[in-house]
Amino acid sequence: MTTKALLDGGPDDLTGKIVPVTPPGQELKIPHRGGYEHYKVTTRHEETEEGSATVYRWWERTEVAE
Repeated sequence: MTTKALLDGGPDDLTGKIVPVTPPGQELKIPHRGGYEHYKVTTRHEETEEGSATVYRWWERTEVAE
């Protein structure tokens, strides 16, 4: 089952972006500009142009190890 996640916070070019989540979980890790943006699931849901989405809130960035 694929659900939608609405990203809240983080880099400007990711904020408000809707991404698929399979399966839904506690954390979402998005590759971005040589690192990862980490988002945690919230209890909030919002209606978007793609339907209902669970809101995931940004909480940290990690760099990819060389």
